Amino acid sequence: MDDTPQEITSLVGREVYTNNGVFVGEVEDLRLNVDGEAVTGLALGGLNYELFGDQVHGSRGVVVPYRWVRAVGDVILVTDVVERVKEPDEEQEEIVA
Repeated sequence: MDDTPQEITSLVGREVYTNNGVFVGEVEDLRLNVDGEAVTGLALGGLNYELFGDQVHGSRGVVVPYRWVRAVGDVILVTDVVERVKEPDEEQEEIVA
């Protein structure tokens, strides 16, 4: 039981990358479901503003759903869904141009 808090807190400070190798941000905090005793999200700061710049609007960070996490090691890998945040806008610009 003592190992669980250490494992959870060890996620803070780790860099997060997509499974395609694109830097997303750094874990600053965790979203927890206390009743279910599970991590439900990673609160990221130090964001890659090329991914989130237009969506963040001066906020300090974003919360990435934990279901996006694919691997945890020296860094955290998340699914490339994060990279697709910009695609609808890019597609719309291509149609308009």
